[in-house]
Amino acid sequence: MASLNKMTIIGNLGADPEVRYLDGGAVVATFNVATTEKYTSRSGEKVEQTEWFRVELWNEQAKVAEKFLKKGNSVYVEGRLRTELWTDKEGKERTSLRVRANTMQLLGSPNERSDEPSYEAPRQQAAPAQSAPAPQQPRQQPAAAPKQQPARREPEPVQFESNSGDDDLPF
Repeated sequence: MASLNKMTIIGNLGADPEVRYLDGGAVVATFNVATTEKYTSRSGEKVEQTEWFRVELWNEQAKVAEKFLKKGNSVYVEGRLRTELWTDKEGKERTSLRVRANTMQLLGSPNERSDEPSYEAPRQQAAPAQSAPAPQQPRQQPAAAPKQQPARREPEPVQFESNSGDDDLPF
């Protein structure tokens, strides 16, 4: 039998991510995301209900979260729900839910996020920046500009004409 465990959350960060570098080189970032539902009750009262989700990102995505995520950022997170068992200070066993994210993307306009770019976590490492400037090459005459192809136009849709005759049916 098939099964599915998938969470999609769009909300705002409650605080800057907490990032830990583990032995063995793994990196984990954890942060809280708030989602808010607004509605009007039957009595006409406006109600605002907020849910908090604990999210974790691993390795390269955790490094991206550390660099770009800040309190208040609007973020899209996709992942799976995980159950964690732990013991509190009084010795009672507790259960909590956490979203182990596999996709994270900043949302909103650049003005809302100050100077941070829209960014989705990379799947490959970027090439390192060069420390010395590249040597100057002698200037050459520019090559002829390549021919630009005319913009493609979508074909016009064919108008459907129905004569609503039963004898036109192919079966």
